Amino acid sequence: QVQLVESGGGLVQPGGSLRLSCLASGSIFNLNTMGWYRQGPGKQRELVAVRTFSGATNYADSAKGRFTISRGNDRNTLYLQMNNLTPEDTAVYYCNAVSISTRSYWGQGTQVTVSS
Repeated sequence: QVQLVESGGGLVQPGGSLRLSCLASGSIFNLNTMGWYRQGPGKQRELVAVRTFSGATNYADSAKGRFTISRGNDRNTLYLQMNNLTPEDTAVYYCNAVSISTRSYWGQGTQVTVSS
């Protein structure tokens, strides 16, 4: 089992920045990839960015050039640095982890609201 806990969401003005954190615990040695997804009001959940444990990354087009996914030195924490935020980035952001057996785990989500 893997537990994921997100933090760092909040209210920010357009053009501002936030850094989300995801702390993983449990059987993290079985994990292959970790990533961030989001679900905006009335929208389906969508990929934001993913990172394999070997360091490869993939970003949604909407995130390229503005968001950066990274892993902490402790190997238990995943970050999402979000810059130049717009109201369209308003969503609940979820941390996801996938094991080598393709089992998927989700955090509870953290709300990001971009508004003036």
